[in-house]
Amino acid sequence: MNIVILSRNKDLYSTQRLVEEAERRNHWVEVIDPLSCDLIIEKEKPTVFYNNKYLDYVDAIIPRIGASVTYYGCAVVRQFEMMNVFSTVSSDAIIRSRDKLRSFQHLSKAGVDMPKTVFTNYSFDVEKVIDHVGGTPVVIKLLEGTQGIGVVLAETKNAAESVLEAFNGLEARALVQEYIAEAKGSDLRALIVDNHVVGAMKRQGKEGEFRSNLHRGGTYSFHKLNEEETNLALKAAQKLKLPICGVDILQSNRGPLIMEINSTPGLEGVESASKKNIAQAIITYIERHGRP
Repeated sequence: MNIVILSRNKDLYSTQRLVEEAERRNHWVEVIDPLSCDLIIEKEKPTVFYNNKYLDYVDAIIPRIGASVTYYGCAVVRQFEMMNVFSTVSSDAIIRSRDKLRSFQHLSKAGVDMPKTVFTNYSFDVEKVIDHVGGTPVVIKLLEGTQGIGVVLAETKNAAESVLEAFNGLEARALVQEYIAEAKGSDLRALIVDNHVVGAMKRQGKEGEFRSNLHRGGTYSFHKLNEEETNLALKAAQKLKLPICGVDILQSNRGPLIMEINSTPGLEGVESASKKNIAQAIITYIERHGRP
């Protein structure tokens, strides 16, 4: 098969591993920067033009679209979909997962448990918003934040009011969430491929840090999900129609809670912690569902 990986950096661990596994299975593979693609839209003949050639020979794509380029990156994915090229994750699913509010609304309706969350239209009654999630401390998240950026822990009502008022003044949309103290700055990451958990890890934030993101100095270790955690991760992925994703879970006194779902999860931490070949599982998924 001819496989294209849409990635802005061919040297990233995840991109390199996917290339290695595709080539090991005797597939032709190319890494393409989605921002360098031109989309040619005409009657019954949508095409993608890149590096002085038409990409009309591609059988499957693996989107590795960063949050900062979601709009154009998803337009490129959508163009390939219009060309009947198989994509490991659909453009609609990526867009849906990147919208934290929309994701939580879908998961809430589906009965997926999560920290209590409030969203308002720049409300000036900050105290009422805080009361809705049970009081302080609270976690305040920008809708557009990634990798722990734009996530603030407000430990007092005054701190929460200051942060929310600042975001409101900047017209920055934010969610207010219940703080799960018993998680103690850790979470679980489940990596899902084709409706199976193929690897998992526990992430722990560095001392004094409530965010567990590896980009923020967090560490990781092997974790075997129990049945409840596994079922929650699979249900969340299914409801957001993400055949490949990373599901972040908080361990709480009332059971596992969904914290976030990542449609372009990194592979390094999970592969290292679980000793599982996640990249191979993704290539196998393409072989199983992509066009020959």
